[in-house]
Amino acid sequence: MVPHDWQRNSAPNEWAKFWSLDPAVTFLNHGSFGACPLPVQLEQQRLRDRLEREPVRFFDRELEPLLDDARSQLAAFVGADGAELAFVPNATTGVNAVLRSLRFCPGDELLTTDQEYNACRNALDFVAERSGVQVVTASVPFPIESPQQIIDAVMERVSANTRLVLLDHLTSNTALIFPIKQLVGQLAARDIDTLVDGAHAPGQISLNIRDLGAAYYAANCHKWLCAPKGAGFLYVRKDKQSEIRPLTISHGANSPRTERSRFHLEFDWMGTDDPTAYLCIPEAIQFLGSLFRGGWTELMERNHLKILEARELLCDVLDILPPTPEDAIGSMASLPLPDGDAETLQNTLFDKYGIQVKVSPWPRSPKRLMRICAQLYNTPVDYERLVKATTSLIESAGLKTVS
Repeated sequence: MVPHDWQRNSAPNEWAKFWSLDPAVTFLNHGSFGACPLPVQLEQQRLRDRLEREPVRFFDRELEPLLDDARSQLAAFVGADGAELAFVPNATTGVNAVLRSLRFCPGDELLTTDQEYNACRNALDFVAERSGVQVVTASVPFPIESPQQIIDAVMERVSANTRLVLLDHLTSNTALIFPIKQLVGQLAARDIDTLVDGAHAPGQISLNIRDLGAAYYAANCHKWLCAPKGAGFLYVRKDKQSEIRPLTISHGANSPRTERSRFHLEFDWMGTDDPTAYLCIPEAIQFLGSLFRGGWTELMERNHLKILEARELLCDVLDILPPTPEDAIGSMASLPLPDGDAETLQNTLFDKYGIQVKVSPWPRSPKRLMRICAQLYNTPVDYERLVKATTSLIESAGLKTVS
């Protein structure tokens, strides 16, 4: 792959030095898998070295206190009690643990939206088929003019048989922030629990899980929190913990110990694995939070303003209005594109222009969406490159606008 001339010699900003991203690639897809800063990578290597120097001592004597410390710092960051958090490799695992633990009866309904992340929707369908229950899907509009449209779409599909509602906090394809607190409150008023898929939330938007009131909340730390891959968590409210078991049943299931909760005994040890990604979460929180005087609040606000500016550039090129209110997105934004094959466009942008950006098929009209992301290492030049490349490809296809 040879970058075009307008891709060469763009000076990175002062924050890019903290990431090991390929400088030949314009990386605008932080939302898919995140990107771990170098200081956090170094901390993970230090922990791995410590583990391998004395594995038995590390696992038998040192791991539990290290997990408890990491959990305590994560809990403070996400607005939860450490007793209600368990580490899991990713949000999808957390969602599966809840769905596979709960028992449903024929006639029950499981409600979700047509914007739910595909992996978690698959888990919901799997559990529903096994239990003989129905999945009900609420259609959430995109573009939207107001978050109230999301609330109305979900609540219109609630029935007397609704047992559980699975909702994204931030949707993957459309990058919408759902009004989770309002939805959880209205559902709770009908005695319905909510399972929130918060994969994109920590580090992208301010988060206070306790204030949201959901029974269950699963999230990633490797995305916007920038921890290593394999770091996520599951929040289970204390009154719900007796029902929830990990996907892997191990020693904790019959442990005679009483000084730790069954919840932690089971989730903290599911077999020999590399726990260092979890243990690096405090380093990720502290490192990124130290870059600005305003800490994480300032970091998230900078990324939010950056994505709004980038979105405006692309909207001008596509001759469209912004598809969502400004406060309905965080550090990602999705835009409708002229109809065409999503995978071909994404691959062409990477192979021909060296731009890594997500282009997704969309079941409505238009038939594809482009999702852009903003992280500290991104610069205005990154988005200008995307605008030039997108303009060139759309014009060469004979498509000027989305309409």
